[in-house]
Amino acid sequence: MPTVMPAPRRWTWILAAALVLLALVRLGYWLATSYSGAPTPPDIEVAIRDFTFSPGALVVPVGTRLRWKNLDVEPHTVRSENGDFSSSALATNESFSYRFTRPGTYRYVCTIHSQMVATVIVK
Repeated sequence: MPTVMPAPRRWTWILAAALVLLALVRLGYWLATSYSGAPTPPDIEVAIRDFTFSPGALVVPVGTRLRWKNLDVEPHTVRSENGDFSSSALATNESFSYRFTRPGTYRYVCTIHSQMVATVIVK
């Protein structure tokens, strides 16, 4: 005659198996969403110096983060013409960052000194 486990013990095993299964499903979801397989492009620094953005023109891949750093003694801003990004006034050695998530051409300007313009092309 086969041995039958008491009911409370059987439910303990079922509950333990369900928890392990749930943990494995969550682990699989986490792995699938946290790793896209594509490397993240490196960050690029744009110097704000002598009332210019340097470099003044860039071509970068989608996902690139630009970091503008003000190396002048005067304050400067960074604002895209289409309004996608905009910094406050940056004092000396302050910086502003933006990650480009969509392809396109982004012209930007210092709103304090309108002669300061530059372009980023995101591919």
